[in-house]
Amino acid sequence: MTATRSAGRRTRAGAAALVALAAVATGGTIALTGCSSSAGSPGSTGSADASAAAAGARSASPAELAVTGGYIPQPLLTDMAAAYFTVTNTGGTAAQLTSVTSALAAHATLHRTAGDTMQQVMSLPVPAGGKLTLSTGGNHVMLEDLTHKPAVGDKVTLTLHFAHATPATVTVTVPVRPTTYHPGG
Repeated sequence: MTATRSAGRRTRAGAAALVALAAVATGGTIALTGCSSSAGSPGSTGSADASAAAAGARSASPAELAVTGGYIPQPLLTDMAAAYFTVTNTGGTAAQLTSVTSALAAHATLHRTAGDTMQQVMSLPVPAGGKLTLSTGGNHVMLEDLTHKPAVGDKVTLTLHFAHATPATVTVTVPVRPTTYHPGG
C-alpha cells in the first residue's frame, strides 16, 4: 500500500501543479487579452492610437501653392472683367481660395459655372497634391467696378487670399484674345 499511496500522492501533487500552472496560464492570457482588448477596442483612446494620429498630423505638410497661366481677356465691358489662372498645391494640406483683390477693381467675386449658369461662391477648393483651374466656362474670378478698361498688353496684379495658406500675389497680362462672356446673353 505504501507504493499506491505514494503514487496517489504524486498524482494529486501533479494534478495540483497542473491546476496551478493552468491558473497562471489562464490568468496570463486574461491579462494579455485585457491589455490588448482595451487598447484595440472601438472608441478607445490608447496611447498607441494617439501616437499614430499625432505622427499622421505631423507628416501632413502645409499647403504649398503656385499660381501659373494667369490672364485677363480684354473685356468687352468697361466695368467688368474675368480673371483666369491655375493654382497648384504640392503640399499635403488642402487650401481654399477665399477671395481675390486687385487695384483694377473695387470688387472681385469667385464664380463657378455649371452649364450655362454662373453662380457666385464663397470659396473654391485647392486639394492637397492637386490643382484648381479657373478657365473660360468654368471657375473664374469676376473683377467688378473696374477703375479702367484694361488694354491688350496691360499687366494686372492680383492678390489671392486663401484659408490655410498665405496670400499669393501674381501679375497677369491682358493677351490678344477677347472674352466670349456676354452678360444676359
